[in-house]
Amino acid sequence: MSNKIFKGMSLLLLLILVVGCGGGKEEEEFKFYALKEAASQQLELTVEASGAVEAISSIEIKSKASGQILFLGAEIGDYVEEGVVLARIDQRTPTNTLDQANADLEVAKVRLSNAKNQFERSKRLHDEGNISDKSFEDAQESFSSARAQLVRAEVFLENARIALDDTSVRSPIAGTVISRPAEVGQVITSPTSAVGGGTLLMEMADLDNVRVRALIDEIDIGKISIGQEVTLKVSAYRDKKFVGVVSKIEPMSRVDQNVTTFPVLIDIENKDNLLLIGMNTDVEIEILNEKVALALPAGSLRTRKDILSVAPLLNIKEDQLRNFLANKVDGENFDAYIVLKKTKKGAVPTWIKTGKTDLNYVEVKDGINLKDTVYVLPSEGLIKYQQKFSERVKNRFG
Repeated sequence: MSNKIFKGMSLLLLLILVVGCGGGKEEEEFKFYALKEAASQQLELTVEASGAVEAISSIEIKSKASGQILFLGAEIGDYVEEGVVLARIDQRTPTNTLDQANADLEVAKVRLSNAKNQFERSKRLHDEGNISDKSFEDAQESFSSARAQLVRAEVFLENARIALDDTSVRSPIAGTVISRPAEVGQVITSPTSAVGGGTLLMEMADLDNVRVRALIDEIDIGKISIGQEVTLKVSAYRDKKFVGVVSKIEPMSRVDQNVTTFPVLIDIENKDNLLLIGMNTDVEIEILNEKVALALPAGSLRTRKDILSVAPLLNIKEDQLRNFLANKVDGENFDAYIVLKKTKKGAVPTWIKTGKTDLNYVEVKDGINLKDTVYVLPSEGLIKYQQKFSERVKNRFG
């Protein structure tokens, strides 16, 4: 956009210089305007940004068991199905714990059987009046304690089995290994027992669907909406276009060198796994691509403020302009602007209603008709510069 404006200004200044220096006539006037007919126009507008490919979701693989790594079943870049064994940890300690738990369970069962028999005998004797209440209560307490010890032994046994099973680390998802900092022979710690969160074995991600985090300028963020289609290019495949969809606009801005941007997340299908994590991308989001029935150049639109600076250039009388500006118009500077229409009587200021724009052309909804001609003039600041420039040229070359 800025390049187009700069080129247009440069061309206009060059035209002024040619007109001012050509012909050698001091009285020859400078042309500050161009004429443009209202006509149908294809409006096209895209927002450009850059970003990097990242996984939509990644999973850190850790072992619940501590010990030495005996086996690692995947390298970086390997695709792994869900449930495949990724690592095995030394099983000696969990195996010994399981054996001890089995033995404790057998002891608990025998104790419970003996306590039950003792309780039944004590109950019978107590009913016959042959033992005291205290002896019966002791037998009852021993029976309850034996049952609790059996439950405790069963829990310990189950935990021992789980601990042994945890020495085999299985893939929780179907995906690709994107990092593997651990090596066979390394002694690791469990995240359930270590304060630091345990040792990372691998990191996995589903690369069939990835996303790009693009940073969109705050000026353009209002034009982006969820579900918009996005075109992406990467340096590795310059002739290939990737298509994504805007899935999220993050609410927190980022400021870098006084430039404010907002992260926009773009989801992309990556069935061929061509897009790799960390690849830089060029992002193009199409904001507008529509043909409108009536449009004018954006440079033909004036506001109440700057119409005063350009009216004298087209010989518009002051009282005519004052009468025109006497009444306020709804939507001024939003969707209501002034254009200078060419007529047989000269330039006539006219209010128009505008619609969509691609920043070069603006849709006209009301105020002028097809093939009406309007004046396209530069900004007030540029006009003043042109006037000073023309004076310098005349003074120097006569």
